[in-house]
Amino acid sequence: MTPTSNLLIMVLMKLKQGISLAAAVVAAATALSSCTATPAATNKVTVTVAAYPLQFLTERIVGANGTVTNLTAPGTEPHDLELTAKQIADMSGTDAVVYIAGFQPAVDEAIGSTPPKLAIDVTQGLTMLKASQDGAAAEEGSNTEANDPHVWLSPSNMATMAKTIDAKLSAANPELASTFEANTNSLISELTALDSSYKTGLSSCSRTQFITSHAAFGYLAHDYGLTQVPISGLDPTEEPTAARIAEVQKLAKQYGVTTIFFETLVSDTVAKSIAGDLGLKAAVLDPIEGITTTSAGTNYLEVMQSNLNALKEANGCS
Repeated sequence: MTPTSNLLIMVLMKLKQGISLAAAVVAAATALSSCTATPAATNKVTVTVAAYPLQFLTERIVGANGTVTNLTAPGTEPHDLELTAKQIADMSGTDAVVYIAGFQPAVDEAIGSTPPKLAIDVTQGLTMLKASQDGAAAEEGSNTEANDPHVWLSPSNMATMAKTIDAKLSAANPELASTFEANTNSLISELTALDSSYKTGLSSCSRTQFITSHAAFGYLAHDYGLTQVPISGLDPTEEPTAARIAEVQKLAKQYGVTTIFFETLVSDTVAKSIAGDLGLKAAVLDPIEGITTTSAGTNYLEVMQSNLNALKEANGCS
């Protein structure tokens, strides 16, 4: 029966009770509207993230209950990110900002000068490596006490980071906490499986050293018993000296490496030149600082699996 039919019947009933026509119409309409279900308002969160790995985590955690904006455009090298006035204003107006302290100076500065409602530093709860611990101090004069910000290249770290984002967003949005928790648990299961794949795949290798464009893989190497030999330091845009290139060539011969790894977002000229000079293979080992059409996968998990396959082949892992 249509709402109009219902209203007519209710009006007739009110008239039989001796109520005036106008009053009967108002009473019937009020009663009918009170019986009609009204869709509940949907809670949404708006989150700004500083770089792709944080976008991957946050999108998986908020799911359909939020929107995520990445300050670093696809294909852009995130280390030297510069922010526009509009980006800073938009960032401060979102419900939360997720970032890695010490990774992108422009983001740190913006958060300090224009504090957002909620700033989530995902390095909380992580054990940070120093440049001196992971081979990042490739260049003479590099700051060996600087923290290595490439925390996402450890699946174990990513699981901890997911928990941090979940906890902070849930505390600020308790009505969505159960949804965030369920999404986080599902994500952590996938990250744990990835970690297990790395442990198994890299447990028995002919060599443990690998040469890469810049010192992005310290956490990965630390987790799985490998040694990275970076051509450049923590910042991939810094050009290596001739002395460093000669040192890398020497180490490549010493360790018997088969592959010189390069990246997708920075120049591959030096890495390929070293590989050519030594008659070695050149291949991609992606630090996953952004996803593009040339990435070996559409998301963090897929590209990390591609990285694992590349390392197993280069290092003769069985």
